[in-house]
Amino acid sequence: MHLVQRIYVHEQVYTVFVEKLLKRVDLLRCGRPMDPNTEVGPVIDEPSALRIVGWIEEAQKAGARVLAGGSRRGTLVEPAVVEEPPRDVAVSCQEVFGPVVTVQRYAGFEEALDAVNDSRYGLQAGLFTHDVRRIYQALERLEVGGVIVNEAPTFRMDNCPYGGVKDSGLGREGVRYAIEEMTEPRVLVVNTRR
Repeated sequence: MHLVQRIYVHEQVYTVFVEKLLKRVDLLRCGRPMDPNTEVGPVIDEPSALRIVGWIEEAQKAGARVLAGGSRRGTLVEPAVVEEPPRDVAVSCQEVFGPVVTVQRYAGFEEALDAVNDSRYGLQAGLFTHDVRRIYQALERLEVGGVIVNEAPTFRMDNCPYGGVKDSGLGREGVRYAIEEMTEPRVLVVNTRR
């Protein structure tokens, strides 16, 4: 499962967005993976849980506010919302691979695009807008493998190429792309004039 890690919200709707986000995070059910009611299960191992909690603490010490979660019980890390972490702390510039989301406000669209690109990673980006000019501007400017409009960037279909740029992977996933990856193209040339 792919998680959204960085959320950029326009300053005019930031407060309302964060309030709604926190209400939704509060409703998430944490527990055992075999329980069908579980929405957030444990991370892969204890060192990963310790790393995730350490990254949250690092952000907090650097001035970010932890608005929800962030503690752990064994390998279960409570879903965390980290507000305004500096760009150079791990939760901002590394792939967390855990239940952590950062929220940052922005004033101008260009500023948000620059913030998205300020990363070694570029899997997918979600953009919520009805402005077609902004959609094409994001498609042109964002250094990501896919731009998903009015949907979370975790959206994928097997018949579409799924993958990232920069340090977010090599190649693409999906049926066609998996077949191409596992196939060795060969050429046969037969000269019939002899």
